[in-house]
Amino acid sequence: MIQRIQTIYLFVLTALIAAMLFTPLARFLGGTEEFRLMAFGVKSLGEPAGSGAVSPYVASTVYMGVLLVLAAVLPLVNIFLYKRRWLQMRLCVVEIVLLVGVQIFVCYYIFRAWRSVAGFEIHSVSYTLVDVFPLIGIVLAYMAMRGIIHDETLVKSLDRIR
Repeated sequence: MIQRIQTIYLFVLTALIAAMLFTPLARFLGGTEEFRLMAFGVKSLGEPAGSGAVSPYVASTVYMGVLLVLAAVLPLVNIFLYKRRWLQMRLCVVEIVLLVGVQIFVCYYIFRAWRSVAGFEIHSVSYTLVDVFPLIGIVLAYMAMRGIIHDETLVKSLDRIR
C-alpha cells in the first residue's frame, strides 16, 4: 500500500523539510559582515582572517535544528506505517504541531538576528523561499491525513458489506 496518494504527500514533505536543513533560511548584512541563518546556527561569512575562530557559527539555533530533523524523519517513518492507519493519523497531527513549532522558531530567529544587525549603519535582511516550507508542509501533512482518513473509511465500509 505504499502507492497511495498520501505517500506522495509525505515524501514531498520530507524532501521540503530536508531542504531546510541544508539551505540558508535568511541572509543578513550588518556593516561589512554577512550572516546566514542556518538550521543549527547563524553563520558568519565575513570572518576576519587570523581571528582563530574554531566554529563558523556566531549563534546557536540547535533547538530549531532538532525540530527540523524530527520534522524531516517523522513523515518518512509515517510512510511505512501503512497498516496502522490510526497511528498514521496521529503522527500527521504530531507533524503539524512540529511544523508550527519550526515556523515559530524560524520567525523568532529571523527577528532576533534582524535586531542584532539593525545597529549597524548599513544593514539589510533577505528572506528565502525556504522560510515558507513549514507552511507548505502543514498543508501537505493535512492532505496526507485526509487521505489516510479516506482509506480508513473505505476499509470500514468494506467490512460492513461482508
